[in-house]
Amino acid sequence: MEYNIGDKVKTKKSHPCGSNIWEITRIGVDFKLKCDKCGHIVMMPREKALKAIVKKL
Repeated sequence: MEYNIGDKVKTKKSHPCGSNIWEITRIGVDFKLKCDKCGHIVMMPREKALKAIVKKL
């Protein structure tokens, strides 16, 4: 699946704040995701991010 900066995605596990909706802010070797509810930013390797993402909203 193609992902672009600014896309909203849903993940398997939810963030401790309760949201499982994230916004993609960087794509490359690493994905940078920003929580839609609390604004927390997480960077994770591409492979891990692709496994965690369930669908594109």
